[in-house]
Amino acid sequence: ELVAEGHKALVFSQFTSLLAIVRDELDRRSIRYEYLDGQTTDRQRRVTRFQSDDSIPLFLISLRAGGQGLNLTAADYVFILDPWWNPAVESQAIDRAYRMGQTRHVFAYRLICRGTVEEKILELQRSKRELADAIITEDNSVLRNLTTEDLELLLS
Repeated sequence: ELVAEGHKALVFSQFTSLLAIVRDELDRRSIRYEYLDGQTTDRQRRVTRFQSDDSIPLFLISLRAGGQGLNLTAADYVFILDPWWNPAVESQAIDRAYRMGQTRHVFAYRLICRGTVEEKILELQRSKRELADAIITEDNSVLRNLTTEDLELLLS
């Protein structure tokens, strides 16, 4: 639907094997895309093509390879196919579309199935975020009340 409506999207996964499945389906449907993972040697060429070529609506990116140094403001949708235990990694990935020069609203989606490991990872992210926010925003009394479990969660 997004492709038909002229949108561009970033599609992130921590698993290159999952991205391979997506690639196979896109190839089957003759939908053009760019691809980036840790083995990609011509990163800038792929970024430039995605940014400038309207016939390439999708950019498939591994979370680790796409977390830093990319400006992908051509995208107005971001999909995280599977969560990473560290919410900062996902935030950095989503931020690839939120850069100087972005003129449109960007919609970010995390795909989570109930009762799965991914749902548990999402809960772990929430707990870590809440704990970090409490330490950063509250007075020092919070630091005195931290349990060993809180510290282990924060440092894991």
